[in-house]
Amino acid sequence: MTNESTHTTLQPTENKSRPRWGRLLAWVGLALLLGIVGLALLRNQEGPVQVGKPAPDFTLTSFDGETFTLSELRGKVVVANFWASWCKPCEQEAADLETAWRAYQPGGEVLFLGIDWTDTEPKAKAYLEKFDITYPNGPDLGTRISQSYRTTGVPETYIIDQQGILRYVKLSPFLSLQEIQNAIDPLLTNP
Repeated sequence: MTNESTHTTLQPTENKSRPRWGRLLAWVGLALLLGIVGLALLRNQEGPVQVGKPAPDFTLTSFDGETFTLSELRGKVVVANFWASWCKPCEQEAADLETAWRAYQPGGEVLFLGIDWTDTEPKAKAYLEKFDITYPNGPDLGTRISQSYRTTGVPETYIIDQQGILRYVKLSPFLSLQEIQNAIDPLLTNP
């Protein structure tokens, strides 16, 4: 008998560099997600929009179906008030805002816009009726407007001059009618 050894030689396999599309897509997706989260965190740290800068444009459709676009309101002072029916501090300023609106409305130089934030329409309408609010109000659908103004809660009020520049920010309720007038009147004498 002969001892023949069977000798099998393993051929080295070619190391083909195949892209791992699944892993690559996962890394790209992760990088994209981290980028979005990072931008959101940066934006939150910026705080509210800056006085002296152009106010972010927005379109508000009122509960009555009327549409208001900020950029189309040039020539008027715009008082944009963010509120909600469940907000107790909003109730503190409701009467003074309405009184101010009724005082400025006949001149046509000032427009108040109420922006209802994270609310239901029936409760918002009940709030408007309870406080006899007559200036235009509408829902912030999808919180688009509040996000562009980087609001942190309600009430918040942004006063925009005739050229669309943000001139005043109030991140709490107005305490008096006089405080509201003190924020608006200088914009009417020096347009």
